[in-house]
Amino acid sequence: QVPVVESGGGLVQAGGSLRLSCTAPGLTFSTAAMSWFRQAPGKEREGVSCINYRGDIRNYGDSVRGRFTISKDMAKSTLYLQMNNLKPEDTGMYYCGAAPSYYDGCAGDDEYAYWGQGTQVTVSS
Repeated sequence: QVPVVESGGGLVQAGGSLRLSCTAPGLTFSTAAMSWFRQAPGKEREGVSCINYRGDIRNYGDSVRGRFTISKDMAKSTLYLQMNNLKPEDTGMYYCGAAPSYYDGCAGDDEYAYWGQGTQVTVSS
């Protein structure tokens, strides 16, 4: 089991920004597809964004496209999610998922072997 740790969540006003980070000591970042998911109370888990092992393929959910940016820093073995123009509906627990040795674009939802405990994002109106 590879530990995955998210950070960077917090309370922000609508229109504000946050940057989430995800590290996974023991994971080879350069060969892992990774993703951000979120879950709001009473709602199902939602895929937010994903990135392939090289960092040159990125996908976004319709609700965040144009506002969020996913990136991988290979040197720091860190995954980021830059979130701008946050809205109250972005509130939720954000989770980082890692699919090790995955070379076929973004991994499917059921292919992430490692998950973090999440970081809470709360956007006030």
